[in-house]
Amino acid sequence: MQARQQTSLTPRLQQSVKLLQMSTLDFNQEVAQAIASNPFLEDPADNSTSSGTPWADPASDPACETDLPGQHNQENKDTDQPANQKPHNDGTIVERLEDNLSDTPAAYSGDYPRAYDHDHDRAGNDVGMWAQSQINLQDILRANLCGYELNARERCLTEFIIEALDPDGYLRTSFSDLADAKQFRPAVSDSEWLTALKLVQHLAAPGLGARDLSECLALQLNALPDRTAGVELALGIVARALDQLGRCDYGGLTRLMACTEQQTKQACALIRSLNPRPAASFTPVDPSCYVVADAFVRRVGKLWVTMANQEAAPQVRLNNTYAKLFRESHGGDRSPMTHALQEARWLVRSLEQRNSTIQRVAQAIVARQQTFFDYGAVALRPMMLSEIADELGLHESTISRATSHKYLACPGGIFEFKYFFSRELATRSGGTCSAMAVRALIREMIGEENPQEPLSDVALASKLAHDGIVVARRTVSKYRAQIKCPAAELRRSM
Repeated sequence: MQARQQTSLTPRLQQSVKLLQMSTLDFNQEVAQAIASNPFLEDPADNSTSSGTPWADPASDPACETDLPGQHNQENKDTDQPANQKPHNDGTIVERLEDNLSDTPAAYSGDYPRAYDHDHDRAGNDVGMWAQSQINLQDILRANLCGYELNARERCLTEFIIEALDPDGYLRTSFSDLADAKQFRPAVSDSEWLTALKLVQHLAAPGLGARDLSECLALQLNALPDRTAGVELALGIVARALDQLGRCDYGGLTRLMACTEQQTKQACALIRSLNPRPAASFTPVDPSCYVVADAFVRRVGKLWVTMANQEAAPQVRLNNTYAKLFRESHGGDRSPMTHALQEARWLVRSLEQRNSTIQRVAQAIVARQQTFFDYGAVALRPMMLSEIADELGLHESTISRATSHKYLACPGGIFEFKYFFSRELATRSGGTCSAMAVRALIREMIGEENPQEPLSDVALASKLAHDGIVVARRTVSKYRAQIKCPAAELRRSM
């Protein structure tokens, strides 16, 4: 046997590491659970309790010897429900549907229905509001369905189809399978299913409720204004020649449709402007996918500086009343309450340490990336985790955890801390640039290229070399794929 030393983390230190690595949303949940389970912790926002010691003045609390900054809770906002469509009370369901459709403007811009747009615009694209509302496709369709006067059977069939739509907005289930999924009495005829499906297809964005790609595109084409050039030819292409369209066989399309090459290009351009996944924008996002900025970046004079997002950080304090009663009761060291009090003190200290570490890292990042906030991704400097670790006197693994799932909000958008770390590439002049900056340059070059003569990866590499950045064609191809730009032959305009 051979004796050897091995370093291990204490359970409390392991918990500190776990808290540091959490996103702000996860950390808020962790603190909320701790407050609910530990009687010595309380939320300062609870006005019914005045015995606790706020973060702004922890010195007066003998149970906690930390100095923590004051914070405020984030207020929740609610979104309004989508407005309903105008009801019609007479005639059969088909007649009422046609009446409703006749009141709908013929133009279709490819956006959401107007009731949905109103709430979307009013919300100001506020991510927090969307995260709380969790509106999905079925919610929108059911809300719009309320504007139609339907009997119980008609409404049941329509809602059944709504629930059967897949995340892309297609009805992949056959009518017979729908009927088998639920025993309807009397049995539902195909004409009833078709009538209900027709209603669903006109509840929101055109293309929803389609049974295949051809029908989806046809629904969107039929929703365009009558005078839209190329609509009739485009309808013929989506009905008869989707395979040739996918292969970009424009010569074959011209011969098949007996039209000119210019007409084919016009119709194909119209088809390409349509949305093959009409429900993609309606798909609900898991709340865990939403992010909350841990710091804001603002210009002060000529410099960019960081400010902590006080609204995002959770609040917690010791309950002085319970702590005092426990001390006066002379509880033993082995009492469960002793352990709870120790855990409460530790959590408050850990929260302060976590906030301090995150803000120090944010300040170091912004100080090194001033040019990024002035000029964008093309000016991003190469930066490694080890550089920030050396500057702050922390371990590189600590910096890695402090940059994971943490976000900076600046005028240019919200970026994860890790976004600012990019490896170094040499230039001909002897300087350096970041890989992220090279990717941004490639995106700019592709955006400015001639659509009829797109730049190949070799041409992109040559242009970069002309700017003093020498990278191999394979590297250019990899970076192009990372920014989700297709190859040159797929970018070629008709």
